[in-house]
This record gives sequence, structure tokens and C-alpha cells, in this order.
Amino acid sequence: MPSTDSQVDAAGPTRSDPLFATADRRRLLVIARDSIADGLAHGRAASVDPTGESPALQAPGAAFVTLELHGQLRGCIGSLEPHGQRSLAADVSENAYAAAFRDPRFAPLGQHELAALHISISVIGPREPIACASESDLLAALSPGVDGLILEAGACRGTFLPSVWEQLPRPADFLRHLKRKAGLAENQWPENLQAWRYRTEYFGE
Repeated sequence: MPSTDSQVDAAGPTRSDPLFATADRRRLLVIARDSIADGLAHGRAASVDPTGESPALQAPGAAFVTLELHGQLRGCIGSLEPHGQRSLAADVSENAYAAAFRDPRFAPLGQHELAALHISISVIGPREPIACASESDLLAALSPGVDGLILEAGACRGTFLPSVWEQLPRPADFLRHLKRKAGLAENQWPENLQAWRYRTEYFGE
């Protein structure tokens, strides 16, 4: 599959059984903010030594980092699956920097914006393929408000994090907008379409 780095519209809740201790969540948020500050000062993501982190943050992991300013999206970049053995701590550092300075939808973050910036993180759980021969099969399989969804057909690919259900609570609308984002026709079902679901653990400042 192509690179898993992606920009999305928002990050949001969904695990009811948290996997990360409060201290680990706080540490990841500190890593994200430090990486953005390093980007402003030195033009690069902060370097993370995973050996100094907890076992949960040393392990390979994937996450999206979402930035908001005065309630408006300011950037969101992430990984849908781990990059080899890159630790979760390092993944958050890299994606925080990318969300601040490399999201093509926004100008690079300015120093004057840092203090008011709100940072949230969605740690991505394992993906699960969805067997679906038709759009109705896929709609029936989705759990609104819970599932993140990846669609892929040839070179077309897109994802929505679970929080997008807040904006598009009807499964048909959720799927239609995701097909558009992925570059697929809204009213067609490609024979080679593949779909995966995933869940996230979300936390923010």
C-alpha cells in the first residue's frame, strides 16, 4: 500500500477502554508541543530518544496529530500504520511537526499562534478488513461514531477518522463524502474497492 501519511479534517474519540495511562497521554502531548516549538526554532521535528520513554511509547505505533486555533482546524497529519520500528513517541513528534508546517491546506504555523494552539492526538488501532461486495454491505457493517474508515481502489485512497461522524452522522453521507475525498465517484462502486475499519484512542490538552 502507499505511504500511510495523510491529512484529515479532524481527530476525535473513540475507545471506551483506554490503553494508555494518563502519564503516557500527557507525555505524548508534551512531545507534540515540543516538536512544534522545535520546528519554529530550528525548522525540524524534535528528536525523540525512545529509550527514555515508557514501554507503551517505545513500541511501534501510529497516530494523527490535530491542531486547532480558536476552535478552527489548523492542521492534521498522521500515520495509519506504524512506520517499521518507529516508536509511537517518534511518530507523534514527526506528525506534530508535519501538522504544523506541512499540511498543504494551511500556511506554516507562526510563532504568534503557538500559545493559543490546541493539540489533540488520535492513536490508531489495528485495521480490520471489511468484506463488502456492495455499498449496502459496507454501510451495514459500519459502526457510526466508532469506526474510522479507509477506502482504496487503484490509485484512489482516503480515510476519515471516527470524529468525522460528528459532522456526518448518517452512514450514507459519511461514505459519500469519503468516496469524494478518495477521488472516487460518489454514485459508483468500483469492482476493486477495498475497505478497512480502525478505531482510535483520542486525547487532547
